Amino acid sequence: MTAKAVPFTAAELEGIARRYPTPFHIYDERAIRETARGLLGACAWAPGFREYFAVKACPNPYILKLLREEGLGADCSSLPELLLAEKAGITGERIMFTSNDTPAEEYRRARGLGAVINLDDITHIPFLAAHAGLPELLCLRYNPGPLREGNAIIGKPEEAKYGFTRAQLLEGYQVLRDQGVKRFGLHTMVASNELNPHYFVDTARMLYSLVAEISESLGIRFEFVNIGGGIGIPYRPEQQAVDISAVSRGIQAAYDELIRPRGLDPLRLYMEMGRMITGPHGYLVTRVLHLKDTYRKYAGVDACMANLMRPGIYGAYHHITVMGKQDRPLDTLYDVTGSLCENNDKFAIQRPLPSIERGDLLVIHDAGAHGYAMGFNYNGKLRSSELLLKPDGSVEKIRRAETVDDYFATLDFSRL
Repeated sequence: MTAKAVPFTAAELEGIARRYPTPFHIYDERAIRETARGLLGACAWAPGFREYFAVKACPNPYILKLLREEGLGADCSSLPELLLAEKAGITGERIMFTSNDTPAEEYRRARGLGAVINLDDITHIPFLAAHAGLPELLCLRYNPGPLREGNAIIGKPEEAKYGFTRAQLLEGYQVLRDQGVKRFGLHTMVASNELNPHYFVDTARMLYSLVAEISESLGIRFEFVNIGGGIGIPYRPEQQAVDISAVSRGIQAAYDELIRPRGLDPLRLYMEMGRMITGPHGYLVTRVLHLKDTYRKYAGVDACMANLMRPGIYGAYHHITVMGKQDRPLDTLYDVTGSLCENNDKFAIQRPLPSIERGDLLVIHDAGAHGYAMGFNYNGKLRSSELLLKPDGSVEKIRRAETVDDYFATLDFSRL
């Protein structure tokens, strides 16, 4: 079981809400730092271990800065994400640029920052050479196809748009070698929000075996393997968090079996976890505006799917705490809804909760990754603010809420 606690009391949260109107996302700095340190500590055995935080999970420079202070890099997939990393003080090979269908401008900017470029397709080799030049170090993304199972979020690897086939990898590394590239990495990403710890050990074993095969075949030496991200979090109370130390021990055993005896040591281990770093430590706070009783009971809140789309798009479960009523019986079924003109704009469906009253504050858990980041403006909804709960209990605004002027900023009304 996973306890679904909150890092503030009902009175403290009411005080925050008086200063910063709901809805808002709030992140627990202390917990984020502790999780980052835990991952680095668990993988301390690995030569040159590096965690590249997936910027797409929580693209805020204040979050990136505190993670940089803990020794993390940034995994970026677009020009704005590259710029966010740069503004947070993350540059050079502390950036992994993993993108697909990539414009030339973005490759040029990645090269300018000295980022590690991770190519998604064999045709991107000549494209990169023509538009930005080939750097000394390049990484290629492997798609194992039917050799591995994906999951509901990322899909089956053979149906995914990402990565090189095995044959294309061999051809690609040979082309890079022959064109003067000196340093090589190998990457894969085949699952998202996966709670089976053996999955990640098996992924590392797959890459270690592939490194050995390609090294022998082409006479090149790899600097690192990047096993990607995808470690899930226990969204449901009955789920268990992945034991990172056990994953690390499994990967270490695979390293000792497959890399050291072949003289391929040192081979760095990289990861690009996002969800597990910030996901459990972010909360969407929203206030109940209306109660409706028709064929079901509805609790209508001032947040909507634009603030957290995972329940609407994936049917994902996010735990909900009714602040101040944590000890009351869960004796009433509610659909917790937002105000979008879409019937899937629901944070919960037939969820047992304590009896709710207008004005109650609801805390929607595990919204620290792929929460704010996936927001949108349908129905003219404005993105909410982001707050950071500091270790001393104070709260810092790290992104203001959007205004109507922001929403209209790209329109020219003078031509009407």
